[in-house]
Amino acid sequence: MSSSIFKAYDIRGLVDKELTADFAFATGVAVARFLEQEREPGTVVIGEDMRPSSPTLATAFAAGVTSQGLDVIRIGLASTDMLYFASGKLNLPGAMFTASHNPAAYNGIKLCLSGARPIGKESGLVTIENFVKEGTPMAMRNVGVEKRQEMLEEYVDHLLTLVDVSSIRPLKIVIDAGNGMGGYTAPAVFKRLNAEVIEMYFELDGTFPNHEANPIEPSNLKDLQKAVKKHKADIGLAFDGDADRCFLVDEKGDLVNPSALTALIATRELKRYPASNIIYNLISSRAVKEVVEENGGTAVRSRVGHSYIKKLMAETSAVFGGEHSGHFYFRDFWKADSGMLAALHAIAALGEIEVPLSKLLSPFNRYHSSGEINSTVSDAPAAMNKIEKIYGKKSGVEVDHLDGLTINGDNWWFNLRASNTEPLLRLNVEASTEARMKKVRDDVLNTIRGDLDGLDLLLLIP
Repeated sequence: MSSSIFKAYDIRGLVDKELTADFAFATGVAVARFLEQEREPGTVVIGEDMRPSSPTLATAFAAGVTSQGLDVIRIGLASTDMLYFASGKLNLPGAMFTASHNPAAYNGIKLCLSGARPIGKESGLVTIENFVKEGTPMAMRNVGVEKRQEMLEEYVDHLLTLVDVSSIRPLKIVIDAGNGMGGYTAPAVFKRLNAEVIEMYFELDGTFPNHEANPIEPSNLKDLQKAVKKHKADIGLAFDGDADRCFLVDEKGDLVNPSALTALIATRELKRYPASNIIYNLISSRAVKEVVEENGGTAVRSRVGHSYIKKLMAETSAVFGGEHSGHFYFRDFWKADSGMLAALHAIAALGEIEVPLSKLLSPFNRYHSSGEINSTVSDAPAAMNKIEKIYGKKSGVEVDHLDGLTINGDNWWFNLRASNTEPLLRLNVEASTEARMKKVRDDVLNTIRGDLDGLDLLLLIP
């Protein structure tokens, strides 16, 4: 077993090389042991995406779980947020077979405790990994029972109790499902809306014949942008492979900054729950914090990653959390993330007024951002130390280490974080003007990549 298959938040690897039916069975046994140790309910709910390997792997995993006396509920095809719904609604631990946005050669397992509580490296995944390595099952007992249960309509019903779309104006919506699970869940949701839907790549196909189901990459949104302009649509939606993330395109065909969507949803949730806490991760725009506070809420800053967001939501009783990566978390959805619920909030907000999406979002687009830029480095900690020595002691500059290295200036900031799995540094920059953002971005990148040796950042800023 390759230890690299156990990631920070899930299990993910190459099918038939790292992720095999035997491995899935062993993981099912290990998960059963872990759940017994945690005194969790004795039934596991299992969902699967459209990848060709998912049914086989899910079946092997289910056999491992039931071999230890626990029962299994198979909900069949599902988006990841639909699996979270099932875990929350039934109050059972869950397993979702998906590799999310990864290419077709991959698959994986996302695990949660009852109530959709996350299982990651800091909350049980290391224990499960060690149990797999040990390969020692619990004492054999009566084999558990496996049954099937449909959850799609209940999932849609629940979403529509959280967002009122009953009186929206007629909208034209283009949806790019990327041949992923959005092609399964979106029809069940949008048939209930006052909307004309133009479907793109709704055919479930885990080989992803049209483009990767990874909308955080702008190249994968080009087809959607063209279609929105061609059809003169009000909004475009793009889902990733397991449909737990959603990205927007406005009526002009322009990409919507995920931080703007975070701010929009925050305003809506603060109307329902005044003076509440809202979580945002540290690479989100400064506009998110400003908007939350302007609307009477308290903005709580978090590390990047769903386990940190969910933990902080529980600790602070936050009603909503947004990540710049397109994950949006809702207290009323068991603190789990749902791309579909985020999309419904955007549609409801747009459908309530007679203005285009770009104008609706303009109050939240206050700054200029670089997006996430990766640099290959041989020694990430050394590179970050170099950056901190150069920029961290400037007058008027603040430094924090909540997640990697963040340098804050008066009208600009940047964050550097090391990848958990690759020799990469991830850079995000934001500034009050595009020119300033580009200068900060280029100076930091040149310093990291060795083209410059510690130029004075402040001298480069007009």
